[in-house]
Amino acid sequence: MMMNRRAFSTALLAGAAASLVSSRGMAATTPPVKARNVVLVHGLFADGSCWSEVIPRLQAAGLNVTSVQNPLTTLPEAVASAQRVLDRQDGPTVLVGHSFSGMIVTEAGVHPNVSALVYVAARAPDADEDYTALAKTYPTPPASAGIVFDGDEGRLSEQAFLRDFAGDLPEAKAKVLYAVQQPFHKQLLAGKTSHAAWRSKPSYYAVSTEDRTINPDLERFMAKRMGATTIEVKASHLALISQPDAIARLILDAARQSS
Repeated sequence: MMMNRRAFSTALLAGAAASLVSSRGMAATTPPVKARNVVLVHGLFADGSCWSEVIPRLQAAGLNVTSVQNPLTTLPEAVASAQRVLDRQDGPTVLVGHSFSGMIVTEAGVHPNVSALVYVAARAPDADEDYTALAKTYPTPPASAGIVFDGDEGRLSEQAFLRDFAGDLPEAKAKVLYAVQQPFHKQLLAGKTSHAAWRSKPSYYAVSTEDRTINPDLERFMAKRMGATTIEVKASHLALISQPDAIARLILDAARQSS
């Protein structure tokens, strides 16, 4: 019996030592989080609630998260809405944009609080670049044909929303998102960025390989041009809802690697 106890004690100590080495190894190989703030910006055909699947995942990792309500009126007003939120952050901040709001991230990302940029199936123009002209060098995505206007306000038809914007979501969930779709003003699409924050800030990009709203090859081009750390997600334009784990991990990587 004494031998058995001795053997058990030896094994227990060996296991504890191995566990300690293992935990130290993980601590040594996992970079600490450097940016504890994340600011999320939504694009067209949506509101701030489109980040509802990503937010709790980031909060569970200890990050302070704010989702901006983009007014969708003009680019300067949309950028100002993000800048006001960035002004309130108490340190390094990861700025994240989906879809059209890549324009906002590219412009507002020069804010001194911004330590890294994350683009989720998003526009990523260069300074003073005509994004519309750039997009025309690629096949037109199907969702473009589904935009309808009521005067100066544009929105996606229900059919285009369900099929081309949120195509990999359950129909019932997609219809809820359609119900909170916010119209955008025509003038918003005329705006150009005067800065390209990705030229000076660490950048990350999530390409949606099944995207029918922005051409996936255009997304790949923009990601490569900016030298972004890039992932490809088999998802519709709404990877932030259909693949929230992948998007949250990319944002967390940006928070860990922030300069």
